[in-house]
Amino acid sequence: MGSAGLARLQGLFAVYKPPGLKWKHLRDTVELQLLKGLNAGKPPAPKQRVRFLLGPVEGSEEKELTLTATRVPTLIDHPLVRGLAFTSLKVGVGHRLDSQASGVLVLGVGHGRRLLTDMYNAHLTKDYTVRGVLGKATDDFCEDGRLVEKTTYDHVTREKLDRILAVIQGSHQKALVTYSNLDLQTQEAYEMAVSGVIRPMNKSPMLITGIRCLQFAPPEFLLEVQCMHETQKQLRRLVHEIGLELKSTAVCTQVRRTRDGFFTLDDALLRTQWDLPSIQDAIQAAAPRVVAELEKSLRPWLGTQEPPGADQPWDSERPRSALGPESHVGH
Repeated sequence: MGSAGLARLQGLFAVYKPPGLKWKHLRDTVELQLLKGLNAGKPPAPKQRVRFLLGPVEGSEEKELTLTATRVPTLIDHPLVRGLAFTSLKVGVGHRLDSQASGVLVLGVGHGRRLLTDMYNAHLTKDYTVRGVLGKATDDFCEDGRLVEKTTYDHVTREKLDRILAVIQGSHQKALVTYSNLDLQTQEAYEMAVSGVIRPMNKSPMLITGIRCLQFAPPEFLLEVQCMHETQKQLRRLVHEIGLELKSTAVCTQVRRTRDGFFTLDDALLRTQWDLPSIQDAIQAAAPRVVAELEKSLRPWLGTQEPPGADQPWDSERPRSALGPESHVGH
C-alpha cells in the first residue's frame, strides 16, 4: 500500500458518530485504523547491493579461496530494522458534535484539512432531527439532567407548536439578512436572496433557516431544524424554550445531525467501515462534489470573508436565546 495508499488519502469524508462517543476519541480511532492499513501493505522488494564474498574456487581440487562479486539484499529498509513506515497521520475534524449528539461528522486528511477551512468560510447550513419530551425541565436541558420542574402538557396541541415554530423561523430569517450585511435594494443582493445563498459574512449567533415538526405524539415530539453556527447545547436549549412558549416545559432527548453542508447520512461511514479502503473510496467518491459545491458556495463571497484565526473556534459556545438571535451585529 505505502505511498500509493497515502496518495488516495487526500480530501474530505464523513463518518457517523454514535451517541456517547467523544469526537476526539473518534478522530484518534480513525487515525489508528488508517495507520494500521497503510502499514499492513506488502513492503517493496529490498534493494540489492554488490558484496565480495569469500568462497572456494570452482573446479579447483585444492581448497583455494577467492572473492566473488555477489548481489545480496540490503536490510536497511527492512521493517524489523527501520520500524513502521507510517507512524503519524493528522486527521482534521469539521463542525464538531458533543458526546451526547450523533450523526454526520466530516473529517479531512491531507489537503482535505484545508478544505475544512473552506467549509467553515462557506457558512453552509446543517440539518438536525431534535427529539423532545414535554412535561419536565432539567438544569442542562437533557433528559438525564437534574430535575428542576414538572408541568402539565394536556393543553399543548400540534397547531400551537406549529405557530411557535413559524415565529422562530421568521425571526431568524430576518436576522440572517441582517448578519449578511447585504443591501437588499441592490440587484446582486436580490439575486442572492432568490437563489438562497445569503450567508452571514462573519461569525454570528445560531441562525435557523428552517424548522418544522415531523412528529407530535404528546408528550414526545420530533423537530427538523436547518441551521448554521449552532452548538448542540443551543439546540437542546431551543427545545427548553419552546416548552416555555407552550406554557409548559420540555427536555431534549436526542440531537442527531443528518446533514453537514453537502455531506448527508448516505455519505457517512459506519463504525465497521472506518478502515483504509472504505475511507479511500469515500474520499474519491466525494471529491468532485466537494470541489463543485465549495466553488458554488464561496463564489458570491470571494473577497468578503475573513479566514478564521488560530484561536477561532468552529462553533461558538456562548449561551444565547434560541428563539431569536441577538439584535446587535459585529460581536
